[in-house]
Amino acid sequence: MTNLTELLGGIQSDADGHRVSAPSAWTQGRTLYGGISAALCLEAVARDHPDLPQLRSAQIAFIGPAGGEVTMSTTLLRRGKSSAFVNSDLRVDGAVATRALFCFGGDRSSIDHARLEPAPNLPRPSECPPFFKPDSRPNFAQNFDMRLASGAPPISGASDAENFIWVRHEDSKAPLNMVSLLALADAAPPAAMSLFTEPVMISTMTWTVDVLAPDALSPDGWWLCRSHAETISNGYAAQAMSIWSSDGVPVILGRQMVAVFSSR
Repeated sequence: MTNLTELLGGIQSDADGHRVSAPSAWTQGRTLYGGISAALCLEAVARDHPDLPQLRSAQIAFIGPAGGEVTMSTTLLRRGKSSAFVNSDLRVDGAVATRALFCFGGDRSSIDHARLEPAPNLPRPSECPPFFKPDSRPNFAQNFDMRLASGAPPISGASDAENFIWVRHEDSKAPLNMVSLLALADAAPPAAMSLFTEPVMISTMTWTVDVLAPDALSPDGWWLCRSHAETISNGYAAQAMSIWSSDGVPVILGRQMVAVFSSR
């Protein structure tokens, strides 16, 4: 299995961009898992523009399937005194598979006003059962240790589409940075999956990430991830997402639009 450290270490960079062979261990169905596609886009930005301020927001579109040999290229759209916008494309055979728009910004003086929900009082990871059964997890999930803290697992016929999951990289040498966090921030399947009683095909279309505390990186590697499907209709699910560090600091707020196809 190629872990995150090995995957990032295998990126070849030159004047034309970056390329890497994406192994099947990071796939979900016929495409790369969305979190690793986004992480590869961010890694390319970090290599091309190492002096950027902290990541504040990202808008990511999963346009088509990705796998095998992939290339990443970046474009600095604008850089001001304290912020910068960078586009990053992941391509397969020249076609864009993932497009990410990243917004970076330095700290500035402002008022402090926060009405964020604190991390819920839930069992610690060591007290929680595995989220996936060994024979039912997708390929990419073998790269993560995932524990169900609250809610229901996929395809359990639950009455509520919300769950809380502890997630960390199985790779003990995974970097403690935003690339690593983005790689696992999408590991939990859409909360809508909990409502179904049989497998269905799903595909994340867009993902928005707002970074609240870019310096709050869990030293023990554990992150508490919440997914909540707000609406599911006409073949689409809109869900809200939150991520806290292991010591309860809110770090990421996100949204996804997920296509839900008919039952197999």
